[in-house]
Amino acid sequence: MTELRDDQPPADEAGKEAPPERPKLQVTIVTGDRLVYAGEAVRLVAPSAYGQITILPGHVALLAALEPGEMIVRRGEEQPDVDLAVGGGFIEVRDDQVIVLADTAERAEEIDVARAEAARRRAQLVMRQYRGTPEYTAAVRALRRSRARLKVAGRLRQRP
Repeated sequence: MTELRDDQPPADEAGKEAPPERPKLQVTIVTGDRLVYAGEAVRLVAPSAYGQITILPGHVALLAALEPGEMIVRRGEEQPDVDLAVGGGFIEVRDDQVIVLADTAERAEEIDVARAEAARRRAQLVMRQYRGTPEYTAAVRALRRSRARLKVAGRLRQRP
């Protein structure tokens, strides 16, 4: 009989050491009206105001503005990724906890592709008509949101 000491890692049936547990992030993604995701992740990819950022366990404390774009919650090899389209907001990272306060956030399976395509066409039309005005800036943001929604929805259709 093998004695198990406190300083020994547990062994499986074949007597091999169990692999060490990979550190994980605790991720919470919320909007003003709902909880979109709460769970563990091995990595989170987000569209920040300064470009795409990747958050891994052990990341330095961070508070950043988010831009419209796609967010990917990588949950590991055992579970599928969670793909989201976010419409901006903020991300806070501290002690392997990630909190996303999003203006809007939709999972890939929630996106109405026809509506997103219509929003993309409307934004492009407004951009052509109102170049150099405040409406133009709003249309650019709407175009980014609709493109992100279409990209995230397209990724869902490409999965096996």
